[in-house]
Amino acid sequence: MAHGFTNNVTKPYVARVLARFARHGGVVAFDFRGHGKSGGRCTVGADEVHDVEAAVRTARELGYTRVATVGFSMGASIVVRHAALGEAKPDAVVAVSGPARWWSRETAPMRRVHWLLEQPHGKLAARAMGVRLGDPWVQVPESPLEVVSRIAPTPLLLVHGELDHYFGPEHAESLHRASSGHARLWLEPGMRHAESATTPDLVDRMAAWTAGNVEDEG
Repeated sequence: MAHGFTNNVTKPYVARVLARFARHGGVVAFDFRGHGKSGGRCTVGADEVHDVEAAVRTARELGYTRVATVGFSMGASIVVRHAALGEAKPDAVVAVSGPARWWSRETAPMRRVHWLLEQPHGKLAARAMGVRLGDPWVQVPESPLEVVSRIAPTPLLLVHGELDHYFGPEHAESLHRASSGHARLWLEPGMRHAESATTPDLVDRMAAWTAGNVEDEG
């Protein structure tokens, strides 16, 4: 499982989601570069595809023959990009509460995120939140919207809250359209953003979808 901009695996609501997924199978969880106890600096989605690549390879080395990647928020954008661009392909992908495009400023929380990324004192403020930011992008990476069509035939599930206060549901809808119908889209009534809004029932349903699609693939 991959975690987004300020989350880490020690946060209680993240740990609860991990524990629920573990009822259904093995879980390899990690913090992206620049988050928590991981080294390096956060590139906000550009280089983190290599972190997912390493996690998938690690899962294979541990003996898991079928591997699904699950990402939340920024992590959702990264598992989508990894499934399209990476070498160690997963067998299924679940992207929860993810953005379709970069520089989304439609909501107050995302305007705060961009303040951290763009203002002179943003790196210091982010460090206080447990995130070590790297330098700004020299070359803009392809957005999830630009690469989602390359994921097929790998099964892709897009999960998004109808009340998401970071990225509105139109992000998931645009990804679904760009996948030409390949992706499965779940718009969850009453749900807000990412792990803190993910209920045990939703985890169970995502795990069941993943298991069914992984089995169908082989």
